[in-house]
Amino acid sequence: MAATLFTQNIIACIWDFDKTLIPEYMQTPLFRRYGVDEATFWAETNALVENYHRRGYTLSGEIGYLNHLLTYALSGRMKGLNNRVLQECGSEIAFYPGMPEFFAASRAWVAAKPEYRSHEIRLEHYIVSTGLAKMIQGSAAAPLVDGIWGCEFIENPLQPGFLQQKELEISADAEIAQIGTVIDNTTKTRAIFEINKGSNKNSAINVNSKVADEDRRIPFQNMLYIADGPSDVPSFSVVKGNGGKAYAVYNPAKPGEYEQNDQLRQVGRIDHYGPADYSTNSSTTQWLRLQVHQICDRIVREGDAAVARRTALPPRHLNPTPRDQTERAAPRAPEQSRFLE
Repeated sequence: MAATLFTQNIIACIWDFDKTLIPEYMQTPLFRRYGVDEATFWAETNALVENYHRRGYTLSGEIGYLNHLLTYALSGRMKGLNNRVLQECGSEIAFYPGMPEFFAASRAWVAAKPEYRSHEIRLEHYIVSTGLAKMIQGSAAAPLVDGIWGCEFIENPLQPGFLQQKELEISADAEIAQIGTVIDNTTKTRAIFEINKGSNKNSAINVNSKVADEDRRIPFQNMLYIADGPSDVPSFSVVKGNGGKAYAVYNPAKPGEYEQNDQLRQVGRIDHYGPADYSTNSSTTQWLRLQVHQICDRIVREGDAAVARRTALPPRHLNPTPRDQTERAAPRAPEQSRFLE
């Protein structure tokens, strides 16, 4: 008998991080730890592409800030910077109102109704960020989400000839030395497809494999993507274009962000937008709750319809017996009586 890979009763909220869950960039505690002027670092980072171009080099803008962090570490300005330090700095990240408590509170929405529970519907949260994975993993959000994508560094890179070594040297003074993973605003969409197809949960499923819609772990119509603006247009487009919901948030203290989101809605990039406030009664929380409930209701309807399509009433006697006539005359719960027969 043919079977689908997944039951498709999971809803996914996929989140950007900087300016979405937190007011500023996550690296702020890192700069504070090393006494580095944050404005100077970002000004230098933004000037890297043009300055390298004048020197005859081509630099991908998406990895510029990662390279510059490596340069700060190698030059001694951030001496001893390693993944442990990044994780420690992550614990200092401050969130927007209502976060990260929102992650746990929102899961209760799908447990609110018996019919949701009977269909075993659940809500998962994922963070997909161009920031640093280790910092997110050290933040208060990490224990409350189901997966994290972000950029990563390698410490103590393997040296030439390492395949011939029986034991690899481990340095106690680890320091970041190479870029391990890059997540940019375009490759974020790969993470979304991993969540969609289920390759993040089952390593036997390759994200590039052709997977039928009915076999995908979380269909796009069960997804909500939440981010802060134009840089997330590729991800907004993938989710919204395939039947999911796209929601943009803005900092209420910055009018320019409100205008930016309004433009995104006018051109159809997003479904709606609101303030980056995730407290219980905020407009953003109410909109997200409404969408989650609507998805739950659809899953219930589709599940009940599938049962109705795939089951049939048991056969009955062509000539009614006295017992049949008695049963028909007596009021009872139809579903229960048919099952008992």
